Amino acid sequence: MECLPLLVASLVVGLAVTLCTLAPQAEARAFFVFGDSLVDNGNNNYLATTARADSYPYGIDYPTHRPTGRFSNGLNIPDIISEAMGEESTLPYLSPELRGKKLLVGANFASAGVGVLNDTGIQFVSIIRINQQLQYFQQYQRRVSKMIGEEQTQQLVNQALVLITLGGNDFVNNYYLVPFSARSRQYSLPDYVRFVISEYKKVLARLYELGARRVLVTGTGPMGCVPAELAMRSVNGECVVELQRAADLFNPQLTEIIKQLNSEIGSDNFIAANTNRMHMDFISNPQAFGFVTSKIACCGQGPYNGIGLCTAASNLCPNRDVYAFWDPFHPSERANRIIVQQILAGSTDYMHPMNLSTVMALDAKMMT
Repeated sequence: MECLPLLVASLVVGLAVTLCTLAPQAEARAFFVFGDSLVDNGNNNYLATTARADSYPYGIDYPTHRPTGRFSNGLNIPDIISEAMGEESTLPYLSPELRGKKLLVGANFASAGVGVLNDTGIQFVSIIRINQQLQYFQQYQRRVSKMIGEEQTQQLVNQALVLITLGGNDFVNNYYLVPFSARSRQYSLPDYVRFVISEYKKVLARLYELGARRVLVTGTGPMGCVPAELAMRSVNGECVVELQRAADLFNPQLTEIIKQLNSEIGSDNFIAANTNRMHMDFISNPQAFGFVTSKIACCGQGPYNGIGLCTAASNLCPNRDVYAFWDPFHPSERANRIIVQQILAGSTDYMHPMNLSTVMALDAKMMT
């Protein structure tokens, strides 16, 4: 097994760990991705929506140096996980290129702007809401069954790795989108969080029904600390208290429902990734991670480059590797790499009940 040494910075001390390439441990496994713009690989390119990242300077550091629909200067979290698995990146489900043998690699169903709730992101019009993403997953399985048969398809899905990233938009693009939003009039924040969590549990249970057996569930990031929120709501560049409160309520409850689901199923099917803490490490001490700032976006305009969209007319930093945020809402590729390092090798402070390297090693033993 080939091992690659990677430096994982820590708030306390720089810690060198060895991350082993996961591909040699087991036969290639499919990878399925569900969720929002943090993990969308380009589905929204094929939709009539304003939630898109298909123009310069998106993709400026991608291998082709061209926009792909990823909300990043380069690779996003699913790409980097695929890279660690020794696999090619999954294609967007709506891509015409996703056919034949490429279907066996998996598929990315994510769509920028979506949330757990159906009324999240309505301002983006045509996006693939999470229920539709799950319907596409069923459709995908029917397509693959015609190629390799139902039994082999079920095995492919059961042995696949699944990533789901939801929740941030239910706050940023729903509850807090406008003052006195419909949802904020309907629910106090604690009650809203409980409602979203209860709906999320249904989504995760449905994923299990559809055959997913290894599901990596990320929490929200620190929503009050992104450049967009600093520009709109912050006093003196401090993280926005109310949005931070939302993240602090949401993420522990998400871990709790994952524990509940695993207990009900009787095995550790769902893995919780504490992406809020992962982000906060480099937001609270950017210099320890080699960033010059965690407040100003690389691409944007206005205070903190946090107003409006990242476009060809925006301010653009010359070195994306020293910015924690690429645009007003999304991490840079380098920040995504730090997050994935913790997903792969992080302690139980970051990953519950285990990190992805441990999952892959256990699964490799079961498959041999």
